Amino acid sequence: MALEELDRVYGFIYSRVGNRADAEDLTQQVALKALPRLHDAPALAIRSYLYATARSVLAAFWSGRMRLPESELPEEISVGPLGQELLAPPEAAAWVASILDGLSPNYRRLLELRFLRCYSLQEVADEMGKTVGSVKVMQLRALRAAAQLGDRIGFTV
Repeated sequence: MALEELDRVYGFIYSRVGNRADAEDLTQQVALKALPRLHDAPALAIRSYLYATARSVLAAFWSGRMRLPESELPEEISVGPLGQELLAPPEAAAWVASILDGLSPNYRRLLELRFLRCYSLQEVADEMGKTVGSVKVMQLRALRAAAQLGDRIGFTV
C-alpha cells in the first residue's frame, strides 16, 4: 500500500516543484523518512503520514532554495492545504472525530489547527498564544495521546 501511495506523493510534490529531477529526489527523501515507520499502519495512517512527511520535505526544500526559515516562506509557495489527494471515506472521518473527542481541549485544538487546517507551527503558536517551541512539544504529546486512543479504538480501511 505504501508504495502505491508514493506515486500519488510524487504527483503532489511534482505539482509544487515543477520539475522531474527535484520531484524524484524529494519523493525519495519522503520514502526514506516515512516507510521504516509504516510497516503495520492502517492505509489511512500511511497516506496521512506520507503527505505530512512530504509537506515537511517540501518546506525544507523551499526554505533551502530561498535561504529563509520555513516560517518565513511566502504564501505563493505554501505547502499547506491539500486538494483532492486526501479525501477519506466517511468511516475514517468518524474515526478521527472519535479520537479528537477523546483528547483534552488543548490537544484537540492543536491537532485540528496543525493537521486538519494545515496551519504552520508559527500560525498555531499565534492562534494559541504560545511559543513555537511549546507548540512542538505539545504537538508531540498530542500525537502520542491520539495514537494511544487510536490503538484502543482501532480502524481498518
